[in-house]
Amino acid sequence: MSRDLQTDQEPLKAEYEENPAAATITLTATGEQQDDVRSCSVDIGRAIYEAELHEGAAGPGTGACSGDLLLGSLAACAQLTAQAVADAFGVDAEIETDVSGDLDLRGTLGIDADVPVGFEEIELEYTVHGELEAETADALERYAERYCVVYQTLVGGVDVETTWTFDGQ
Repeated sequence: MSRDLQTDQEPLKAEYEENPAAATITLTATGEQQDDVRSCSVDIGRAIYEAELHEGAAGPGTGACSGDLLLGSLAACAQLTAQAVADAFGVDAEIETDVSGDLDLRGTLGIDADVPVGFEEIELEYTVHGELEAETADALERYAERYCVVYQTLVGGVDVETTWTFDGQ
């Protein structure tokens, strides 16, 4: 049974407008060591994902590495946001997203201090199958990027506070 997204969002938007504090949420994820130092589990509270080092860093190469999960998070957010925006505009189109990222493993392996650790470039590509007027296509592009949480976090940057606790010392 398909539900109408705008109808489902209406009471939420009304609540958040009247009570802005209700719109602030905290998402969490917890990483936990596995038997092999090349793998871990990540618990997001609603699901547990397995992650491992990339095979280029001596991981087994059979599961998702953290880079895959980052790119997957962007793909999911971009896909869902674009679908929701298209739905709000009444657009009858199929949307696909593809994300790729380039990184040099010499950075994360400490081989060359001049090589950055992390992605040097990420490419997000949307493909929209369907007839759209130019004005609607422009609005879809503008609002899908504007309201995608992961995209906006990556392009805008975010402060990350780090805390270490050494238990048993």
